[in-house]
Amino acid sequence: MQQVAIGIDLGGTQVRAALVDEQGRILARAAEPTDALAGPDRVLAQICGLADGLLAASNSASVVGVGVSAPGPLDTVAGVATDIPTLSGFVDFPLKAELQKRFPFPVDLENDAIAAAIGEWQFGVGKGVDNLVYVTVSTGIGGGVVADGRVVRGRKGMAAHVGHMSVVPNGELCPCGNRGCFEAYGSGPAFARRARIRAMESSGTTIGSDGGAIDSRSIFAAARNGDRLANQLVDEEAEILGRGFTSLIHIFSPDIIVMGGGLSHEFDRLQPGIQGYITQWAMPAFKDVRVMLAALDQNSGLVGAAALAFLTGKVPSIDQL
Repeated sequence: MQQVAIGIDLGGTQVRAALVDEQGRILARAAEPTDALAGPDRVLAQICGLADGLLAASNSASVVGVGVSAPGPLDTVAGVATDIPTLSGFVDFPLKAELQKRFPFPVDLENDAIAAAIGEWQFGVGKGVDNLVYVTVSTGIGGGVVADGRVVRGRKGMAAHVGHMSVVPNGELCPCGNRGCFEAYGSGPAFARRARIRAMESSGTTIGSDGGAIDSRSIFAAARNGDRLANQLVDEEAEILGRGFTSLIHIFSPDIIVMGGGLSHEFDRLQPGIQGYITQWAMPAFKDVRVMLAALDQNSGLVGAAALAFLTGKVPSIDQL
C-alpha cells in the first residue's frame, strides 16, 4: 500500500489540502475559501473536511501523518498560534493539540514560510544544497532558512521573520507595528502603494488610467506595455528586494536565495535587477550567490508540510529538519 502524507496549507484566504507521496508528488488536492471570521472550530472543521474528502477518494493509501503549514507568529515548540491576524480567534490557540484531537495520525505544525523553505529544499529548486534562504514576497514578506543541512527554527520555532528586519530607520509603518521593515517597502501592497502615489503625481502614465485597481498585476502589465513610470517602479522594487536579499546573504551565507510568493510570478522581470544589486553591493565573497525562482510555486508550503509528516517517524532524519 502506498504511503502518503496529508499536507495542509492554512491561509487567511484559502484552506488547501493535498495527499503527497515520499517523492514530493501531489497525488490529489482540494481547497475552499477560509471561513476566516467564523472562529477556530469552523476553520478546523474545514481542514478535517478537506482531508476526509481526499482520503475517501484515495482509499488505497496509507497515511503516515498530517503536516500543517500556517501563518505566524506560531510557537511551533508548544504548538500554539500566538496571534494569526488574518484568522479570527487564533490568539494563544493550541492549534496542534486541537488538530491532534481530530486526526488519528501524528500532526506536525510549521510556520508557512519555513514549510515552504522545507518544500523547496527537499523537493524543489534547493534540492541537494545545504544552505538556502527562502523568501516569499506577497501580501507580506516571510522566510525560512536552511543552514548546514538543518532547518533554522530558533526560539519557539519562530526564526526567519525576514520581512521584519529594519531597512529604513523610522521609515514606513509596517503591519507589525514597527517602522522601516523590509515588508513595509518590498511587499506587494507596499509596491502598489508607491505606484498609487507616483501615478497621482504623473500625467504621462497609464497606471490607473482605466479606473481599475492599481495593484502589482496592473503595474507589471503597464510595464510590459512600455509605460515609463511602471518600469521605473518595477526597477525600484527589484532594487528594494535586492537590498534585503543582500543583507540575508551576508547573514546566512546561503548557496542560493529562493524567491516565492505572488511577486515571484514576475520573476523574469525582477531577477536581473535583484541580481544586479547583489553583484554591485554584496561583499566580494558573496557576489556569486544566485537568486532562484521557487520550483513548487504555490505548492511549496503544502509539500513542505507533508515532508514534515514523513520525517516525523524517521528518527535518523528528523534531526536534519
